[in-house]
Amino acid sequence: MSGTKDGQERAEAFKRATAGTIRAVAGQPELEVAFQAGPASLTGKRARLPSPTRGLPPAEMTRIRGAADAVALRLKHHDSAVHASRSPASREARDVYDALEQARIEIVGSRHMAGVAANLHQKLAEQIEAEGFDRMTKMEQLPLASALSLLARERMSGQPVPSGAERVLSQWREAMGDTATAALTDMAAHADDQQAFTRAARKLLQAYDLADAEIESQPEEQPEGGEEAPEQSPQQDASSEGESQSESEAEASMSADPQDMEGEASAEEATEGEEDEAMEAEGDERPGGQQQTKDRGQEDTQYRAYSKNFDEEIEASELCDPEELSRLRQQLDHQLQHLQGVVSKLANRLQRKLLAQQTRAWDFDLEDGLLDVSRLARVVTTPTASLSYKRERDTDFRDTVVTLLIDNSGSMRGRPITVAAMCGDILARTLERCAVKVEVLGFTTRAWKGGQSRERWVQDGKPRNPGRLNDLRHIIYKSADAPWRRSRRNLGLMLREGLLKENIDGEALSWAYRRLLTRPEHRRILMVISDGAPVDDSTLSVNPGNYLEKHLRQVIHEIESRSAVELVAIGIGHDVTRYYRRAVTIVDAEELGGTMMRQLTALFDETGGADAWGRAAAERTPAIV
Repeated sequence: MSGTKDGQERAEAFKRATAGTIRAVAGQPELEVAFQAGPASLTGKRARLPSPTRGLPPAEMTRIRGAADAVALRLKHHDSAVHASRSPASREARDVYDALEQARIEIVGSRHMAGVAANLHQKLAEQIEAEGFDRMTKMEQLPLASALSLLARERMSGQPVPSGAERVLSQWREAMGDTATAALTDMAAHADDQQAFTRAARKLLQAYDLADAEIESQPEEQPEGGEEAPEQSPQQDASSEGESQSESEAEASMSADPQDMEGEASAEEATEGEEDEAMEAEGDERPGGQQQTKDRGQEDTQYRAYSKNFDEEIEASELCDPEELSRLRQQLDHQLQHLQGVVSKLANRLQRKLLAQQTRAWDFDLEDGLLDVSRLARVVTTPTASLSYKRERDTDFRDTVVTLLIDNSGSMRGRPITVAAMCGDILARTLERCAVKVEVLGFTTRAWKGGQSRERWVQDGKPRNPGRLNDLRHIIYKSADAPWRRSRRNLGLMLREGLLKENIDGEALSWAYRRLLTRPEHRRILMVISDGAPVDDSTLSVNPGNYLEKHLRQVIHEIESRSAVELVAIGIGHDVTRYYRRAVTIVDAEELGGTMMRQLTALFDETGGADAWGRAAAERTPAIV
């Protein structure tokens, strides 16, 4: 007992010392420091660090100190406004840009503090080991953001990277071109000047075809014919809402906020009409030429995939070896310790509500079924009487299947995907105890910026309006008929580095819907969890800016207009209420567990229907953005 108390006191003393060090290094005495399970993070004036264990081994102390030093140096040496001024539009480019800035912060901040430098080096070494860089044999296995940030650290500090990453990083050095090398040299020379550093970082992004050298320079004309337009994300700050779009400003349309897409549909129709008039003016003298032009225009705007040969629907267990899957599951179990208490209470509340609705009814005096023991006395008193059997009647409640479709895109990386995996795990266990079948699915793409589909399109001469240009990856974490105990390890795969890439929601939703239609259950529920509009830079760079979003709306309308599946959506920091009829938006991923349980409780409410959903949605009004 005394040892436990001493351990607690030691951990508390370590927390106080670490919090004081952060405030001193950052120069912000009012900074709020919290210790919780999960990775370190910084939100405004609140820093969150991993919670230490009672044993507090030396390795753990070094790891927490490294995380604390990284947070403190970011507060001291980072200007958010300068960083945002040149932040690229595409998601992959932003990941690289952010990683380069973090490398700069840690190198500059630790130059004159040997202890801080040692802590950060140890943190980086553990991160490299945890993500398996030492087992990588091909440069394609190392994420671009990790590779470029490691190269930038090496160039700015003049020190070699941890040995675990040396083998795969040497391949990146050999493949680096002169432009990228010059950009790294420029970054190292201007590490102390964040403004100049961001310009050099843009040059490095340009060297890898991720962005233009300067974000202010925008092309004035759209590439003609089959030439490829600059690849950018369809999302930007809300300040861009309301901007007009024309054919000669294709790049601006790609960076427009998804909320503007509804208004852009009419603008696109007008643009298509102008194209038709231009083609007519050229003098198409073929019979029925005008009608052929209109048919071709309709065909070009219809959603399609350039090639489906490289798409995959795969079991989670096939994407990594059993040893790594077990390690990822242990990591998820560790995260569950933090969230288990809150979500488990809500899950138990849902379970009690569901079990209370299970009114059991039986049919008696049947020829087969379960033996009716209450009738055995009759057999004793009347030996000639036959045995009596009974059978439980099927109820609407038991005849239910729930599919959880989770967005596995890059923007879900970190806390959102961790919380989604934990909630999926708890939800599967809870509903299984209530005899409700649960299926957990995920969707992403096999590559960034297009895969083999894009390569085939390039080989074919880049025909105009090719459609979807990336390879889909649809993951089955848990099938409806598989028990939770056999699928529990699979859910840890969501935490694997490099799994999360682009998100093409429309086809994923259609895939999950088709799987539900094959189920024998009478009631089918599909719950979608996403944190943004559909994004695939490769597809959107050569198709209309709302190409993926328009298809998503079509799929949602098709599902909601039929009664076969009840569709529900939860948006994490993204307004999904403008897409789905039944939807709720939450601000923080921490709210996901409670929101999921509340919405399912509303769906399983005996009164059912829109009234129950409306009441549950009204409870979430304060959290809607």
